[in-house]
Amino acid sequence: MTSSSTAAPAPVLTTELTIGGMTCASCAARVEKKLNRMDGVTATVNYATEKARIEYVAEVGIDDLIATVVKTGYTAEKPPPPEPEPLPAASEPEPEPEPEPEHEPEPEHEPRTEPPTGEPSERDPKLDSLRQRLTVSAALSAPVVLLAMVPALQFENWQWLSLTLAAPVVIWGGLPFHRATWVNLRHGAATMDTLVSIGTLAAFGWSLWALFLGSAGVPGMRHGFGLTAGRADGAATIYLEVAAGVVTFILLGRYLEARAKRKAGSALRALMELGAKDVAVLRGGAEVRIPVAALRTGDLFVVRPGEKIATDGTVTEGASAVDAALLTGESLPVDVAAGDTVTGGCVNTSGRLVVEATRVGADTQLARMAKLVEDAQNGKARVQRLADRISAVFVPVVLLIALGTLVTWLLATDDTTAAFTAAVAVLIIACPCALGLATPTALLVGTGRGAQLGILIKGPEVLEHTRRVDTVVLDKTGTVTTGRMTLSKVYVYEGEDEAELLRLAGALEHASEHPVARAVTAGAAERLGLPVAELPVPTSFENVPGLGVRGSVDGHRVLVGRPALLKAEGIETVSAPEPGAVQVAWDGRVRGLLTVADAVKETSAEAVARLRALGLTPVLLTGDGRAVAETVAAEVGIDADRVFADVLPREKADVVRRLQAEGRTVAMVGDGVNDAAALATADLGLAMGTGTDAAIEAGDLTLVRGDLRVAADAIRLSRRTLATIKGNLGWAFGYNLAALPLAAAGLLNPMIAGLAMAFSSVFVVSNSLRLRRFT
Repeated sequence: MTSSSTAAPAPVLTTELTIGGMTCASCAARVEKKLNRMDGVTATVNYATEKARIEYVAEVGIDDLIATVVKTGYTAEKPPPPEPEPLPAASEPEPEPEPEPEHEPEPEHEPRTEPPTGEPSERDPKLDSLRQRLTVSAALSAPVVLLAMVPALQFENWQWLSLTLAAPVVIWGGLPFHRATWVNLRHGAATMDTLVSIGTLAAFGWSLWALFLGSAGVPGMRHGFGLTAGRADGAATIYLEVAAGVVTFILLGRYLEARAKRKAGSALRALMELGAKDVAVLRGGAEVRIPVAALRTGDLFVVRPGEKIATDGTVTEGASAVDAALLTGESLPVDVAAGDTVTGGCVNTSGRLVVEATRVGADTQLARMAKLVEDAQNGKARVQRLADRISAVFVPVVLLIALGTLVTWLLATDDTTAAFTAAVAVLIIACPCALGLATPTALLVGTGRGAQLGILIKGPEVLEHTRRVDTVVLDKTGTVTTGRMTLSKVYVYEGEDEAELLRLAGALEHASEHPVARAVTAGAAERLGLPVAELPVPTSFENVPGLGVRGSVDGHRVLVGRPALLKAEGIETVSAPEPGAVQVAWDGRVRGLLTVADAVKETSAEAVARLRALGLTPVLLTGDGRAVAETVAAEVGIDADRVFADVLPREKADVVRRLQAEGRTVAMVGDGVNDAAALATADLGLAMGTGTDAAIEAGDLTLVRGDLRVAADAIRLSRRTLATIKGNLGWAFGYNLAALPLAAAGLLNPMIAGLAMAFSSVFVVSNSLRLRRFT
């Protein structure tokens, strides 16, 4: 008893907090560091999404996590509680819901018109406040900058007008920087805001000293403008254009950055808003409209033309075409009828459908897609962790560099003005924001674009795997092929009638439930142009397990099956031109052959060609016999020596390991339960979203559509996203490595430094936004 109790691990819970007040990557690093110092807590804080994903033991509690964030100087909000689901509405038609459509007809129809659903999310109070602050600051600082840069515009006492205009910009416009600096200093920390606040207040304070105590306030004073830190009389030099201009430029950068980050997350928001808001449920034969949250598994609900399907389910009545473009990227509507499955969020385009709910709430495919995308966006790639470590120490290092610059200039030149100018430029040019945004913004856009195309990337580490993959293993059934047996060819011997062959064989097989029998029946009816119901009915029928079927149809003794079945009846068999052909005989003689095969998807050959173009070696993996496997491989363009046939389900992972032992980095594409182990073993697992839950859970990438071409698109998108991340980080590191020495050397005016700093972050986000154009 003792050993079992001590061995039991403490339950680990997961939550997500929205963090407020972060203004740069070093803020996120600080919050993450403080949370991870708590016992039993593992946290990842994402600056771009402003969220903390936290795993914690039950003893900690969410209130403790929030308290730690608040002590660090930021705000944290609990995740919203799940909406209460009114149970009575799901079990009986209460009188309350029914009058609602009569008194309020508009809400019933509102969900069917798409535009209103997105309207509220377009307003962002934080963005509006930032825009207002930027607009006022820009209007006031523009004359200040012009007066300083163009001496011809400097009239008598122009410096006092500049002070009047610059003061509100520095104090009110820069208030977010000053407030954040004060909060952080109280907690013994320094962030990007600290650099901006110290730099602008130093420039403004110097100007006040020069105006009131120096000679800069004398009427008729003239002021030149230089791109570098030049020698000048400190008592006659003012930096109002630096103070006002830097605040405005950085506000502009923050605004463009915030707007771009919002665009970057638009795909996930659109995905989350795809679902229907209410649904017409059948209660006692009548339709009762209830919120989607009240829907229960097993409920029957009605979907009219133009409406969204409320949740995942099975069609029980009606036929229609369903548009899944917003969910899977598939452009063509899919025909559905009774017995077919449908996915919540898709749009019913034509007929009326009655659907039985099979999954509701967080279990639906749409909810799981959104969760996968959100988890991926909140994750961090290995390269980002390096950037985070640098960001955590970046600001203190910059403060030391600025102090060192000031002291060095004073000792070397004894020029206070030049020393001050260089030191302020160092404070303002530094930009850890670009480092913090490099990975998350690219992930936001890349994973969001993937979701639009039906590609779900589970996490940032997946991107790093795609770069190294050189071999792609393709499961045959359901991946390269349709997974459904179909009648592919009909061979009729001389003197025999093909229509009669199809009619008798299709009629006899119609009495069997075997997949081959169903394929023969459906194929025969299709080729004859008849409904299956119009085929003759056998007067006798016998199923011979493993061999085929025999019986009487229209007075004929008919046999359909393997050669052994016919030999047992004393009928001479013939050699089949293709493996797996089914022999058809009646009245003691073979009349023809039917070839039944798992049809290759129309897009598979093109998909294999695309995978080859990416530098990958395609491999076919199947439990079928070698003859069938090689036929499929030849049809799609896979080399015969790259075919693994007769592989048992438990042996699929062994094949992946064998390839890895050859030094290959392997991607596996599959869709079945028997593929789950191989998907998990592979360096990169791509699960077809049309497959089983086990396969999807085991995969690193989920392809929502059953189209193999999406596998090539997924690898291309992953590689493009990773290249964007590396490009962003290269820019962010390179910018700081080049800019800091220039500023310290006095080669940058502080205002130009502010402009460069503001746009370094904008460049990183804009570069990431290019992924939205991926096709």
